[in-house]
Amino acid sequence: MPDIKQFTTLEDWRTGPEEYKVACRKIVISHAINELYGSQVYDEPAIAMAPDPYAKWQVCRVVMEEYGHHYRFFELGREMGIEESQMLPDLTEKSPLTIMSYNMKTWEEFCVIKMLGDLAEIILVEDLVQCSFHPLRNLARMTMPEEHFHAEFGENFTADICEREGGKELIQGYVDVIFPIIPSMFGKSESKNNEIYRKWGIKKCTNENMRAEYVKRAETVVTKLGLTLPDINLNTY
Repeated sequence: MPDIKQFTTLEDWRTGPEEYKVACRKIVISHAINELYGSQVYDEPAIAMAPDPYAKWQVCRVVMEEYGHHYRFFELGREMGIEESQMLPDLTEKSPLTIMSYNMKTWEEFCVIKMLGDLAEIILVEDLVQCSFHPLRNLARMTMPEEHFHAEFGENFTADICEREGGKELIQGYVDVIFPIIPSMFGKSESKNNEIYRKWGIKKCTNENMRAEYVKRAETVVTKLGLTLPDINLNTY
């Protein structure tokens, strides 16, 4: 991005324009909150739901990595001067992302959430891997392989469930309910924040383009399992 100024260190960032600094803080706060929220309401409870020791071991790895993601964003935020309380979710309040409001009760639901929800997270993190704020760019690059593992975890365990008698129908029912919730994770198509992020090279893609890319990838994933996505109207976001 030759025409975009690069802020390679925190010291560079501190000398940057206020609009740029505010935008970077917003992204760090959002990721810190949502990584912790998801760990608390989905990943950690899923350990008890997992059907066997192998599944519990794999979920424990997911939990460890998700808490690690929160901690990395949290530490970067503290170095940026963000108040700790701004990076901690209030579980008594409305969830930070719509998917987080889903009331998960079963192992099968958890697998679908990881398969489809973490696929969305991959796209959100991908949009930061060339970020003009290099400490955030580096954090995105560290996080990316683990996000891929989490989505693959969901896909693999969902595939196993689909092989059981009645499993494919069960999973299709959860896909029909969970998938329509997820596209809102990318924000409104007409977003002032996203305009500012792209102006400064913090992000590259519009919310609309990320959402369309997500739907395309999600369709590929479910098609491999012999499933379908429910119809949604992308123009409503």
